[in-house]
Amino acid sequence: MRVFLTGGTGFIGRPLVRRLIGRGWTVIGLVRNPSGPEAQSIHAHGVHLVPGDVTDPASMRTAMTGADMVIHNAAWYELGLTTKSAQLMRRINVDGTENVLNLAHELSVPRVVYVSSLIAFGETGKQVRDETFERQAPPTSAYELSKTEAHAVALGYQRRGLPLMIACPGNVIGPDDHAAWGYYARLYVNGLMPPMAWAKDSIFAHASVGDTAEGIALVAEKGRPGETYFLGGDLITMNEVLSLWSTTPGGLKRRLWVPTAVAAATFTPLEPLQRLLGIPAFSSRESARGAATTFAYSNAKAKQALGWNPRPPREVWLETLQVERELRARRKKRDLASLLRPLGVDRG
Repeated sequence: MRVFLTGGTGFIGRPLVRRLIGRGWTVIGLVRNPSGPEAQSIHAHGVHLVPGDVTDPASMRTAMTGADMVIHNAAWYELGLTTKSAQLMRRINVDGTENVLNLAHELSVPRVVYVSSLIAFGETGKQVRDETFERQAPPTSAYELSKTEAHAVALGYQRRGLPLMIACPGNVIGPDDHAAWGYYARLYVNGLMPPMAWAKDSIFAHASVGDTAEGIALVAEKGRPGETYFLGGDLITMNEVLSLWSTTPGGLKRRLWVPTAVAAATFTPLEPLQRLLGIPAFSSRESARGAATTFAYSNAKAKQALGWNPRPPREVWLETLQVERELRARRKKRDLASLLRPLGVDRG
């Protein structure tokens, strides 16, 4: 099996590479910088590197030609973006998806996987939803909007006859995460977590990065063209997550629950300050609204049809915090930005 993969150097991409190689498949990885440490990391696992970018269709044509499968995993995730950055995000997430799927369709690739997200479906309310659910609430961030639009692009190619499976991860968690959850976890283990919290009853579908990668690999291996598979983990509330964290060494144990609007107003002036520190604005209006969104999605279809078996989120969080404490000890610089940035370790 010859697989053309985008997004192989990312948080999900690196463990996904190992799952694909472990199945005996040949993986051709599209990378912007083949000599960079992230690209060299997956090259060490056996990925054949090809320079290119999803925003440039011509850069993908030769490597995709003759592929037995395409897995489009590339996307840019970040919250609290400036308007200019949000435009670039749309170019990568939406136009990039159009470019990859259009080329796969033109080249008649026999099997294609698009890695979407549960965020493309939006707020569920308290009722648990499955793959038949349709969005009922507007997006709360530029990222959510971009993934919603990219998902619509993928559905369009399914209707056009592309043999496409759509994998939808939920909240992907694990050590050294570059997303907002990862930054908050590092705030906690460094004893810097503020006492304020919000969205106590929000529901999330947390799954480990390794289990998510395995789920995507199972979609590639066993999924049926035309189908969508939810890869969110078992459901957990914000209150349950923070209560679990408080059983481990770290930040302040007692919390004041505030309305989401108060959290958003508090974070607004912090957004440019975080950028000045050289870190993403993980505490932002968008992250406040996003955390107050309930994603009560069922993973029953993936479990039954693919044999996917993610670990309980409580187990994953305890492991994640423990590894973050170990990584903290490895950090040479002790300024705030250095303590919070991911180290770029290859885990999952």
